[in-house]
Amino acid sequence: MIFIMLGAPGTGKGTVASILSEKMNIPQVSTGDIFRKHIKEKTELGILADKYISKGQLVPDEVTVNLVKSRLEEPDAQNGVILDGFPRTVKQAEELEKVLKEKQTKLDMVINLVTPEDEIIERIENRRICPDCKAVYNVKLSPPIHEGICDKCGHELIKRKDDNIETIKSRLQTYFEQTSPLIDFYNKKGNLRTEEVSKKINRFGKDIAEDIVKEFLK
Repeated sequence: MIFIMLGAPGTGKGTVASILSEKMNIPQVSTGDIFRKHIKEKTELGILADKYISKGQLVPDEVTVNLVKSRLEEPDAQNGVILDGFPRTVKQAEELEKVLKEKQTKLDMVINLVTPEDEIIERIENRRICPDCKAVYNVKLSPPIHEGICDKCGHELIKRKDDNIETIKSRLQTYFEQTSPLIDFYNKKGNLRTEEVSKKINRFGKDIAEDIVKEFLK
């Protein structure tokens, strides 16, 4: 099973992806994690990616695609993955199609999450993350049992430095300019599923994830 998570920052992609990962027993894969792993291990691709990342530059599509391709070949990914943060452009999406074709597998679903901008800003400002196990909390919507402590591993939670209004608005603008064309791309392919995540309709990432799990595991 291959899933792709789409959605602006703060829409709950991480929440949906983590639930799907746990229930379906397939890994959640983010390009950020892949970059860090290869850089830490000083692989050929990692060294190449670090040349761009260390300068604050975007990693070229060719390098990113090859890193994702290598991740899909690892043992824990043989039954499927949830791609979170990839693809970011139509060109990357087209390259991913080639990779999946080579593996003789297919993309099952692209989950596109939409949330009102005012709620996105509120969520990100209240977001706390675990630097150890990557669990994500919201101090208002989904707080940890013990304030400031991760439920899963007991590590102290942190607030990312870029989780502020100015940076959030900039990231939203970047997303809509660069990544939103993927919505049209996958909509034409017929495998796009758009879900609204909003407190105004009392529907959250957990609800969406549970619906998808029921659909695929029925």
